[in-house]
Amino acid sequence: MLTLGKHYIIELSKCNAEVLNNLSKVKDVLSQAAIRANAEIKELAFHHFYPQGVSGVVVIAESHISVHTWPENGYAALDIYTCGEKADPKVAYEYIKEQFQAQFLHCTELDRGLPCADGSFTHKSVPT
Repeated sequence: MLTLGKHYIIELSKCNAEVLNNLSKVKDVLSQAAIRANAEIKELAFHHFYPQGVSGVVVIAESHISVHTWPENGYAALDIYTCGEKADPKVAYEYIKEQFQAQFLHCTELDRGLPCADGSFTHKSVPT
């Protein structure tokens, strides 16, 4: 079935809190994840919150990789969306898991942009 994109919603738990609270490290990890996944980086936007936490997005030609961190909980929420066949999102999230030193990864995969008979589009969950 034709799908316009793949969307991965990822929970990383029991991560290294120091890494999750380090703006330059988080930015570097997501950038390297995009490169390793064979994605083309277009822009970066990251912010460090007071007293802790980082949010950011790597805009890629294929769509985006985003993160929100809660260092106090050792938790990071990732969102990876890709279109086309060039980029491999699984390479990206496995690299991020390793670099954040996460003990647990939970992932939901969605096929996005599935055409319906009425001309609209929908999505569906894919078994992982």
